[in-house]
Amino acid sequence: MNIADLRKSYEKAELSESASHADPLKQFERWLNEAISGEVPEPNAMTLATVGSNLRPSTRIVLIKGYDERGIVWYTNYQSHKGRELAGNPFAALQFHWVEMERVVRIEGMVEKVSDAESDQYFHSRPLDSRIGAWASPQSEVIDSRTVLVTNAAKYGAQFLLQPPRPPHWGGYRLKPDNWQFWQGRKSRLHDRLRYTLQGDGGWLRERLAP
Repeated sequence: MNIADLRKSYEKAELSESASHADPLKQFERWLNEAISGEVPEPNAMTLATVGSNLRPSTRIVLIKGYDERGIVWYTNYQSHKGRELAGNPFAALQFHWVEMERVVRIEGMVEKVSDAESDQYFHSRPLDSRIGAWASPQSEVIDSRTVLVTNAAKYGAQFLLQPPRPPHWGGYRLKPDNWQFWQGRKSRLHDRLRYTLQGDGGWLRERLAP
């Protein structure tokens, strides 16, 4: 099989100005809820793109853990590769790709840490193994083998028992959007693509882009 011959015709839905929300957050909420109710695999998974001091971009998959008018929230190790890149350049991009619905959402903006109270609240809602794992994994660091992780998990499990505190190097980030794009696949590659750009008065400019 020639990979260049792989093609798909997108024909499931459309995205029009009249049927979309003027507020991109509400449009996002509608699509996210439809992805969840449609039982799309991992509808909460999103690609996070950051840029390091060497100007090289990097991506990884993270899970959205909250959203409101302030922005999009996820949690991770602040000392990880992405954490170090965000410390040096607090701008990032997110992308949701709901393949089964032929939809993509792209979000860009500045990133900030959430409050300690928010991080504490979410951390203590996690399963015990995940809380221990936050201590056990020196995320993005080179380790000799998986034994390092297993040994660390056993050590911190014995130390904290059922009440591990939130590690000081672990918590949440919030991306504050200033640009959204909604992409709906259409037939003949004439896809629908709407961009929302934040304006000085706090409103949003909605424009249609050529695909």
